[in-house]
Amino acid sequence: MRRRTFIGVIFIVAALLKLATLWGILQWRWFETMSEGRWAMYFGIFVLLYVGVHLVIDSYRRDPSQWLQRPIPPAEEGKRICCSVHYGGDEYIYKGEPFHGARLDAFCGGLRLDLREAVITEDEEIDIHTFMGGVELIVPDWLNVETKSRSFIGGVGNETNRNVKDGAPTLHIVASNFLGSVSIKNN
Repeated sequence: MRRRTFIGVIFIVAALLKLATLWGILQWRWFETMSEGRWAMYFGIFVLLYVGVHLVIDSYRRDPSQWLQRPIPPAEEGKRICCSVHYGGDEYIYKGEPFHGARLDAFCGGLRLDLREAVITEDEEIDIHTFMGGVELIVPDWLNVETKSRSFIGGVGNETNRNVKDGAPTLHIVASNFLGSVSIKNN
């Protein structure tokens, strides 16, 4: 485990312990007196969670050696694939295979999907769900990308080429993030 990841986990655990103390689940006197006022405590918890999650996600994004390259999951002809990651990082790379959509789930980890060499002939959809995790999509520059997001303390960053191409297929991305993020780029 990298130092940055370890520090992030410490921040997350501290925030969860403070929240448990605030709600009366744990009784730690020294932890109760660390801040003044109820809203100050909630703000402190939010800051600790945000910094901790950011450190964990960023440590996986900065170190590609932590990503496990996995084979593309089998799917029935014309059906979408399902990829899920928990507490780690997985990478799926298409190399000439047809792509028919996907469902991506990231729970306290990261997932990278490289579609630059995928065969995409029609409009497709990627359904993404993150909880304290992140998803990185790398798409070809000739592909149109549309995003819809339902996020709570998270979001979707679309850094793709925004020139709309007539007749090119569109990749529809529907993301639900809770303390997580989705990054879409061309390279």
